[in-house]
Amino acid sequence: MSEDRENNRVPVDLSEGFGERLLGQLLDRAHEMPPQLIAPLVAEEVRRIGGREVSIHLQCYEQLELVPLPGRGLTVGEVVPIDDSPAGEAFLSMTAVEEAVEDGVRLYLPLLDGSDEVGVMSVTLDSVGADDRRLLRRLAGLVADMLVTKNAYTDRFFQARRRHPMSLASEIQWSLLPPLSMNTPQVSVAGVLEPAYEVAGDSLDYALNDDVLHLAIVDAMGHGLNASVLATVAIGAYRHARRADVGLAELYTFMDTAIDTQFGPDQFATAQMMRLDITSGHLQWVNAGHPEAFLIRDHRIIRRLDTPTTLPVGFGGASPRVSELRLRPGDRVLFYTDGLVEERRAGGEQFGEERMVQIIEGVLPESRGTQQTARRLSHTLKRERGGRTSDDATLFLIEWHGGSADHLAALDF
Repeated sequence: MSEDRENNRVPVDLSEGFGERLLGQLLDRAHEMPPQLIAPLVAEEVRRIGGREVSIHLQCYEQLELVPLPGRGLTVGEVVPIDDSPAGEAFLSMTAVEEAVEDGVRLYLPLLDGSDEVGVMSVTLDSVGADDRRLLRRLAGLVADMLVTKNAYTDRFFQARRRHPMSLASEIQWSLLPPLSMNTPQVSVAGVLEPAYEVAGDSLDYALNDDVLHLAIVDAMGHGLNASVLATVAIGAYRHARRADVGLAELYTFMDTAIDTQFGPDQFATAQMMRLDITSGHLQWVNAGHPEAFLIRDHRIIRRLDTPTTLPVGFGGASPRVSELRLRPGDRVLFYTDGLVEERRAGGEQFGEERMVQIIEGVLPESRGTQQTARRLSHTLKRERGGRTSDDATLFLIEWHGGSADHLAALDF
């Protein structure tokens, strides 16, 4: 039987083609390449396929602009707005955008690491064919992976993304955060933290473990460094308990004990912890004194997740009630912190939840994709508050698509 299979095996051509050689050199060298040599190698790779004027732009912390990454061999252009620019369109749509220029075609390629968006790579060619598009799309994927991997070894990518000085408290918070966007066939998430360079007590964390999406959003009391340290302990305790695979009620107890032990009874953090089965849409959550999340369906807020809450973590509340809900495909859940509604306008009037709901329902029909929706919501709400964000103001959006991702594990040949 084994001999028959051997005789009937279809020969596979394992010879190396031009595209494999090109991308293979990048892969072969990636493990030992210092961060500053990524740029010249990428520029050389692009040159070999007839490309020129290579630029890499990274998203700034405010999610407003794409900032050029300096590097030998790169064309360092201007800061580019994410809204109303070809590079921004590629970034938001997660697809390549082509622009006719005087000496050829400018191609903008999203830099996707897994499903997180890092930035945009731009290159000019005399003309663009199907082979160019395929090869450059794959090259952009490798570049994104390298940028994320090497980011742990250098400050240069962090520095490039900064448009303003960052406070120490904010530095701590950003070092805690997971990627603020993730897109899979079954679920998408996206978040925005304001003020990006001064955020202190707001934080969040999530993980997709097999078929379960875990999420926590935290608002630690106070301002500045103390709030940042408090949020750090809350998120650390959440991750520790989550990785021990305890239930939501036990997770709350662990966070509560950790904060009380470290800070005593006078300091606390509000929080929501959630689990979503991405195969069935079964949502479970615990609310520890936090603003109630919104359930969004067909661009409308259809209800608040207004179930009984327990005390904030650190106060020693009773074992919380775990609430449950079955989502429909396309449903969104919007979590937020109280800084979005408690800001006061110039006349002293509080911004308020009613006004926030009106703005959300006005923005939703005009936005496509989870990340674009989260960005537009945050930036529109900030404009409506008169540009004021005196307290941390965070939102995090989850969209459940349903279906399966098994097709991604099947080869096409």
